[in-house]
Amino acid sequence: MVIDDSNTIRRSAEIFLVQAGCQVVLAEDGFDALAKIADHQPSVIFCDIMMPRLDGYQTCSLIKKNARFKATPVIMLSSKDGLFDRARGRMVGSDQYLTKPFTKDSLLQTVASFALPAETASNS
Repeated sequence: MVIDDSNTIRRSAEIFLVQAGCQVVLAEDGFDALAKIADHQPSVIFCDIMMPRLDGYQTCSLIKKNARFKATPVIMLSSKDGLFDRARGRMVGSDQYLTKPFTKDSLLQTVASFALPAETASNS
C-alpha cells in the first residue's frame, strides 16, 4: 500500500512496484488508507508524513495500535531527512524511513527487506 497525497509519488511507486510483480493499493491520505487496509491487508505500507487531515505519524500510530496490523511494516516517506523526523517516526511505530524522491532501487530494496520468503511468491 502506498499512502501519499501526491498523485505523482503514488503513481511512481505504483509503477515501480507493479513492474516488480507486486500488487499495489493506493490511498490519498490517512483516512482513505484506514478504510482500505482491512479489505486489502497489505504486506508492506509506505506512508507519507505530510498529508492533510490525518498526517503520516497519526496514520502510522493508528495502524500499529490495531492488533491485526501491528506486525505490518510501515515505512515513512518524507522529503525531510532529519534526525527528529526519523525519531518521531520510530516513536509511532514505523519500521523504516525512506526519503523522497526515492529511486526504483531504493523502493524495491525496502520492500525486499520486509518480504518473507513464503509471502514473496504469493502476495507481496
